[in-house]
Amino acid sequence: MIQKIKQKVFSFFLEGHSRTILAKKNIAISFLTKGASIITGLLLVPMTINYISPMQYGIWLTISSLIGWMSFFDIGMGNGLRNKLTEALAVKNYHLAKIYISTTYATLLIISSCLFLFFSFSNRYIDWQTFLNIPKSVKEDISFAVLIVFCSFCLQFVVQLINTILTAAHKPAIAGLILLISQICGLITIYIMTKTIQGNLIVLVLALTINPIIIFTLASLYFYKTKLRNIAPAFSHVDFSYSKKIFKVGGYFFIIQIGSIVLLQTDNIIISKFIDPESVTQFNVALKLFSTVIMLFSTILIPYWSAFTDANAKKDYIWIRNSIRKIRQIWFYISIIVVPIILMVSKFIYKFWIGDSVKIPFSLSFLLSLYVIAYICLNLNSYFLNGVGKIRLQVYLYIIVCFLNIPLCCFLAAKIGVNGVVISNLIMFIGMNIILWIQTNKILAQKDKNIWSK
Repeated sequence: MIQKIKQKVFSFFLEGHSRTILAKKNIAISFLTKGASIITGLLLVPMTINYISPMQYGIWLTISSLIGWMSFFDIGMGNGLRNKLTEALAVKNYHLAKIYISTTYATLLIISSCLFLFFSFSNRYIDWQTFLNIPKSVKEDISFAVLIVFCSFCLQFVVQLINTILTAAHKPAIAGLILLISQICGLITIYIMTKTIQGNLIVLVLALTINPIIIFTLASLYFYKTKLRNIAPAFSHVDFSYSKKIFKVGGYFFIIQIGSIVLLQTDNIIISKFIDPESVTQFNVALKLFSTVIMLFSTILIPYWSAFTDANAKKDYIWIRNSIRKIRQIWFYISIIVVPIILMVSKFIYKFWIGDSVKIPFSLSFLLSLYVIAYICLNLNSYFLNGVGKIRLQVYLYIIVCFLNIPLCCFLAAKIGVNGVVISNLIMFIGMNIILWIQTNKILAQKDKNIWSK
């Protein structure tokens, strides 16, 4: 019996197309790291809330969301590099790959330096406490906290590029491991702080922002000396004429990223502004639970982005169609089995996880379960379209979303509270899913014409 199980396991990972085998191995390892990452993230929430307070935790989430917007100022260079690097590696052109990597590092370093100088000057003139609707009872220097987060972002902006390069090189499992190590270090740091330092928002911000920079930097030094040494960045290979090629792809991704900000990163700001910072904590605790599904499904999808790029470059359309069919089946089973189970037991999970410190209405959990189903469906279609370079239709959709989502979110938040924010996002997801699902089907059938081929 045990021998038969072993044979089936080995055959699963060793039989099939080489591209599929590589994806399976990455997915299997990523599931282990992602599972550990989910557990670490879940442990971090109650520990952080207890270290400070639900109000201060909501402030931290709001600030980090606001600064998270800035990550999209790479003007799509990260995702542009991902596609161009995968294409270069597919034909074993390591010299070109080295140029792409070196040029992207140089470009992002210039962008982050300019952002740092601009923000350092303008930060003193912004009243963050008023802008974020933070009560006067909160005594911490919010402006200083924002400055710390932004400075760390400028550094992380550059050093986190190692994960994009590892993913493009078909090593997403290693990229996931780096993120896991960063999370574990953050968890250990917060635990030590709870035993040694009185709760303080500024100290928390320092602890949670410095850890990732150190881990990404050490990972970069290690991999560029070992497994990635043949494509390691070098000043001699910086050629800004190649940045145009990266930006040609990345420019569209940049607009998509801006649209993602509107869909995902404005929620905390709107909730804080139209309701209160404590509601941000309520929303994020519930979202954290259901985001475990997003994280697990992303674990399956991540290896396929670069695999789709590789397959498309080699015109292996049969493999692409088979892969999409399998991924859609997984999405369907998650939607009708996994998500409903989490919803049914959510009340007990909240009780065990965070106790009575934060109250989560069932209506919010129900809406977030629908949110997750729609969101992973959007990822399913987007990862395929991004991989094969068919992204212009997405650009048009995200531009429309930019104009619709924020006013609708604000209106519904003012009328019905946190649930209104989720409903607004859900409406956007459903509309986009219908259109992108049709486009994916047309491309798979090789019947994409006009806008469907963009």
